[in-house]
This record gives sequence, C-alpha cells and structure tokens, in this order.
Amino acid sequence: MKISRTKFVIIFLVSAFAFQVISNLLLGPVNHGEWFPGTDSPIAWKHTLAAILYPIKIVLVGPLAPIFNDPDPAPPVRLLACAIYWTAIALVLHFLLSKIITRKKEK
Repeated sequence: MKISRTKFVIIFLVSAFAFQVISNLLLGPVNHGEWFPGTDSPIAWKHTLAAILYPIKIVLVGPLAPIFNDPDPAPPVRLLACAIYWTAIALVLHFLLSKIITRKKEK
C-alpha cells in the first residue's frame, strides 16, 4: 500500500467517529439501554437504514459494550476506548490490505 500506516490510522479514526456521529444523528437519540437507535423505529426509512448500518456498528462499538453501559463514565474514557479499539482495527486492516495488494502485484 502506498499510504503510510499513520495516515491510514488517522483517516480510519476520523471516518469511524464521523460514521458514529452521523448515524446516531440520523437515526435519533440513543435511549438508555438501546444500543442501536432506529431498529425499533416506526418510520420505514429509519428502520431500513438501521438494518443496513447494524453490522458495521456491531464491529465498531459492539466490543465496547461494558464501557457504554456504564451509567456515568467520564467522557474521555469512552473517547479513549474507542480510539484505542479502532486503532487496533485500523492497524490489522492496513496489514491485511498491504499483504493482499503485495500478492496481487507479484502475480
């Protein structure tokens, strides 16, 4: 891959945070105990959009459930947990994509 690892991680983090904010704004407020807003919405487009975004949100925030279920954590804790988890995902993704691209160039 021609993109540096640091640049890839930064772009991934910004994109993940933007995805979370935009999807939560579109689908409505997150009620206590409701992890994925819009899944129980009577509005058809919100329900459909939630069904499409649900698998992506499972990967991005699913393993962070204990932190998000805490009723009153310090805001930097959630931000830091997301950043660390998403950095790990970005590094693994960068490694896998660089291996795939290298193999394609060899053939």
